[in-house]
Parts: sequence; structure tokens; C-alpha cells
Amino acid sequence: MKILTPLVTALLLSSLPALAAEKIVVVNAISDNGIGKIIGTVKLSDSEKGLVIDPDLGDLTPGEHGLHIHENPSCEAADKDGKKTAGLAAGGHYDPNKTAKHEGPQGHGHAGDLPALQVKADGSATQILVAPNLKLADIIGRSLMVHAGADNYSDQPKPLGGGGARVACGIIE
Repeated sequence: MKILTPLVTALLLSSLPALAAEKIVVVNAISDNGIGKIIGTVKLSDSEKGLVIDPDLGDLTPGEHGLHIHENPSCEAADKDGKKTAGLAAGGHYDPNKTAKHEGPQGHGHAGDLPALQVKADGSATQILVAPNLKLADIIGRSLMVHAGADNYSDQPKPLGGGGARVACGIIE
């Protein structure tokens, strides 16, 4: 058995590419009754252009869906006006700078505003997205939320982009 000197070991290790950090988020369907079945995963990783969001999801309605990072690490239903509401325990959109603005992934509002999730006719979503204003380290301990409808990144005509109900969620651990 050949033993390498510390200098040789350091040189060998320094020539290897750095391993990029990544997280795999398991995503479940959610409803007012709570957390349902697993509908897929989303791989999150850093790049020089921002947070890479690589979904492998199914069982969604075709079309464009709002996708956000929410502030709390929960996908549970919670009470709103005496009624259970899907995913409400996740809190609001991640907004560490307290901007209270909904400007989309390119803007300077909620950091949790992500590019739209495109769902194909078969209910699958696999298109890779990039959120330029986020890093993986920013969102550990938060939740990833899919909304029922599209997000126009404005509070007009409906608040928070009009994406509607929360339909799928995963915890970023």
C-alpha cells in the first residue's frame, strides 16, 4: 500500500472540481385536508447565474403555475377565518428584506418569487428554471410551493400575483 504525503494529497484534491451543493425536495400534493401523496421531486443547486430549480413533477394541471419559496418549513393546512386552508402553515412568500413587493424573480421584491412552473399536457413539469437572486443557502429551512394558477408578479388585479390556492409543497431541508 502506497502512502501519500500530505502535500501530494493536497495537490490531488485541489485538482478535483468542487462538488456543488444540492438539495432534493420531495413534493407532495396538498389540500385543505392536509398533505397528500408524493407527486415528485425538485433538485435545487447553485450556479453562477443563481439558484437552479430542476423539477421532476407529475399529477399537476396543465399550464403555468406560480412557484415560490415560502418562509416556514411546513406544508400543513392551517386555519384562516375558521376554515382549514391548504399549505397555509408555510406562511407567506420568503421576503428577507421586508420589501412587501411582488416583482417576480428578476425584481427586487420578495426573494421567494420564482420563475413560473410550466406543466405539460400530461401533467408533468420538467423544465429547468433559474432564480437569479437566490442561493441554496438562503432557502434551507423553508418550503417550496406550487400554486393552482399562473403568477403575474403583481398585486393587481389580485394580491400576490393571482396564483390562487396552494396545490403542492415540499420542505427544503
